[in-house]
Amino acid sequence: MSQPIILAIESSCDDTSAAVIRGSEILSNVAATQAIHNDYGGVVPELASRAHQQNIVPVVQQALRQANIGKKDISAIGFTRGPGLLGSLLVGTSFAKSLAMSLSVPLIEVNHLQAHILAHFIADANPEPLKFPFLCLTVSGGHTMIVLVKDFFEMQIIGRTTDDAAGEAFDKIGKIFGLDYPAGPIIDRLAKSGTPEFQFGKPKLDGYDYSFSGIKTSVLYFIQKQLKDNPNFIAENLNNLCASVQKAIVEILMEKLEKAAKDLNINEVAIAGGVSANSELRTAMKENQQKLGWEIYIPKFEYTTDNAAMIAMVAQLKFARRDFADLEVSATARYDFAKDFEN
Repeated sequence: MSQPIILAIESSCDDTSAAVIRGSEILSNVAATQAIHNDYGGVVPELASRAHQQNIVPVVQQALRQANIGKKDISAIGFTRGPGLLGSLLVGTSFAKSLAMSLSVPLIEVNHLQAHILAHFIADANPEPLKFPFLCLTVSGGHTMIVLVKDFFEMQIIGRTTDDAAGEAFDKIGKIFGLDYPAGPIIDRLAKSGTPEFQFGKPKLDGYDYSFSGIKTSVLYFIQKQLKDNPNFIAENLNNLCASVQKAIVEILMEKLEKAAKDLNINEVAIAGGVSANSELRTAMKENQQKLGWEIYIPKFEYTTDNAAMIAMVAQLKFARRDFADLEVSATARYDFAKDFEN
């Protein structure tokens, strides 16, 4: 029996993406980014949804063409139901429902956060497959959490941010520095030429929860004070400022992850989400592989940011379980991860 071929669509924020998967092999993974948001210092929801409407048809066509398949070859349609920007999600959801209806194939809803984690099971994502249970630090512009993954569909959030996400902190601090949006990759690049000579405040929270609003405020007050004495302080110290901020945020992330791994006696540790592309975070993971004996799983760069390949992977797993959605399903900005995936 041939393996099912699934077309997946991701439109949770400002990237329109489509992918085709056969088994766990990605045949294509296409994305259209929306540069217009750079002018506003962040994603503008109305502009994002309009751009999705313009991009979704050509992106899907390109994904099918790169995979060398026709619509008649599709076994099912997977799509991001949430969480995310409602207007953006509505575009992808409506398109997926319409296409599934026209082709008379099953429709599969996917939780965006779960997809970031399960992207590790794409055939070319890791040299070795993950072993359950494992911990996954899922960290992006909108979310930061530590998830205990017991099985594909048995997950428990054991720690999460109480305010800003780590990626959000990078972007907001980057704005203080006068950097373009998104600032995270820019800070990462500039930090490579700097030294972390500045110290910023870190949160003191019990358990495994995170907080990043404090470091943002600490940086803001520090910069305001320095600019009074030297109006060129940021320009003269930008690389060192970036290195200092990046080091502080990664240390906050890793301290909680290390505590969770020790307390739960788990050595299988993964990272996922857009911030998992950060070079300092990847270095810290590799250091803990040597220092703490972790088995680490770091995603390929193409599977870190929002992409349809990760949606396709979850859709393939759900297809095997015959876990299909009906055509009455609707997009949801707040897709309750705990309710739907914790057991």
